[in-house]
Amino acid sequence: MPLPGTVVDIRSFHKLPLKGQGVDAFDPAGVAGGALAVPTTPIIPSPLMTTVLRTTRALTSWITGRSAVEEYETVLSRGDREVPASVILPAGARRNLPGWVVLHGVTRPGRFHPTLLRFVRALASSKAAVLVPQIPEWVDLSLEPERTLPTVRAALDGLRSLPGTSDGPYGLIGFSFGAPQAMIAAAHQDVSEQLAGVVGFGSYFDVASMVRFQMTGRFDLGDATHRLRPDPYGRWIMGWNHLTSIPEYQNAQDVADALRRLAVEAGERRILAWDPSYDTLKEHLKGQVSEDHREIFDLFAPPSDREPAETEAERIAPLLTHAAMKSTPLLDPLPFLDRLEPPVQLIHGRNDRLIPYSETLRLEAAFPEGKSIDTTITALMDHSEQGGRLANIGKEISEGVKLLRTLGRLLGTVYL
Repeated sequence: MPLPGTVVDIRSFHKLPLKGQGVDAFDPAGVAGGALAVPTTPIIPSPLMTTVLRTTRALTSWITGRSAVEEYETVLSRGDREVPASVILPAGARRNLPGWVVLHGVTRPGRFHPTLLRFVRALASSKAAVLVPQIPEWVDLSLEPERTLPTVRAALDGLRSLPGTSDGPYGLIGFSFGAPQAMIAAAHQDVSEQLAGVVGFGSYFDVASMVRFQMTGRFDLGDATHRLRPDPYGRWIMGWNHLTSIPEYQNAQDVADALRRLAVEAGERRILAWDPSYDTLKEHLKGQVSEDHREIFDLFAPPSDREPAETEAERIAPLLTHAAMKSTPLLDPLPFLDRLEPPVQLIHGRNDRLIPYSETLRLEAAFPEGKSIDTTITALMDHSEQGGRLANIGKEISEGVKLLRTLGRLLGTVYL
């Protein structure tokens, strides 16, 4: 008889010898001639079947918000300092689990951002180990890409040391600012040889196009230039980090500090940065900056019913780009793309107002010819927690199927 839990396919029944001739057999009533035997060896799931099962578990967790996982805190040695990290594991017995390192973006909640938490729990529900290192400088809203490589190295070491986790190769995922940083880290040989793939959610193509969109709402798609209202959070972050690197604004630290205060509020409230609820704070902060700096404050943080003055925004965008690139060259992923060996998956929300999806399409096109790139643009994801829903149920189903396939490919990256 079959072993408990053995999957039996009736199409695989054959006439086989009776017991004593090498197999366990039975002769059910109504079956004439000979005996039918059932193989007693458990069926081993194929890689495809395993990926399907993992995808189903992850998607169910993402949709319902419920995950059968265990979580705990650990500490990683980054070299210059120790940093906290979250470990998320599937509940129950664990053996030879595939592993993921996930980088958060530049946001106050960091690894505790609700959307990120939901994602990594869904990822762990697929029967994988997930490690999310905190990058304190990014939580402090400082654009310090030089922290990425030592953090990723420490996280990979930490992942490998987890009981029940495989020896790799692993997957590396970056969200928002963490997306291009994940690709830059993966371009280093010692990191690359430990990775099965790299995934970027909501990446940018280059600093110039990102800053231009943040300041003006303009972005290029194909041969045409388009315009959207940008999420002001992006320009608040850039202003806080690099406004005073522009020579004519080197004394405008009061404006930079005010922009950081706005970005902190937006990150902690988790309310879209263009919401009118920030107008009172804007007026208060504007009153605290020197009178001769209020015009530049208004450029970065106008009232919610206005956009930055177009001519001045067009003027300052290249100045801000130059200042950022001069002080922090590692913001630019483009010089590293031809050194990136692991397969790459790029995923972007069609309705993203912080970084437009055209950035991911341009990034895809910038990779060397023949590079393994899988790109998905979906209406079910963007940078904001409020976005990513569709009014048309037919389109929602279609987008859901697309996202399901993408998730399947993502999970298949580290199948062992």
